Amino acid sequence: MDVLTALAAHRVVPVVVLDDAAHADPLAGALVAGGLPVAEITFRTTAAEEAIRRVAARGDVLVGAGTVLTPAQVDRAVAAGAAYVVSPGLSRAVVERCAEHGVPVLPGAVTATEVQAALELGLGTVKFFPAGTSGGAAAVRALSAPFPDVRFVPTGGVGPGNLHEWLALPSVAAVGGSWMVPRERITAGDLAAVRALAAEAVALAAR
Repeated sequence: MDVLTALAAHRVVPVVVLDDAAHADPLAGALVAGGLPVAEITFRTTAAEEAIRRVAARGDVLVGAGTVLTPAQVDRAVAAGAAYVVSPGLSRAVVERCAEHGVPVLPGAVTATEVQAALELGLGTVKFFPAGTSGGAAAVRALSAPFPDVRFVPTGGVGPGNLHEWLALPSVAAVGGSWMVPRERITAGDLAAVRALAAEAVALAAR
């Protein structure tokens, strides 16, 4: 099973912001216990690189790097063990560097022009971000008409209340969200809450 197929199998991808790499392993354990062994750790903090390294070392979580903006960050993410890369926008430089490393990349694309540019770069799956303010599920449904073979991973504004709307779309491979990995809960060490939220997300996605 390749990485994108595995992400699609999980249906929900936790988007994680970690302020301290020491929280990485406990968080990963909570996600595994909750039945959701996948994570996108964002490069929004200085702890991200080491956090990815620690989670990747476990071997039981499909871990990727999010908010990757430059080829240099791609290099660092891959060196740390990221199995995939996610970018908020469509950067040719980022996509090409990922290709050089042989690592799947999900660049952000919310317009027909951006989706077409992704196709020209050889990509068939894109991140739809920010999903909530870019037309919602109706926008993805509309884009799927001219681009029937493209798969989307909506992120930003996705939560328990509208999860079913996104996952009901055949073109949606999975969704990304942070509701099951609240930054404040992780910082406080409340991993029981994270485990419960992850299990709830899995149950919602299965409905």
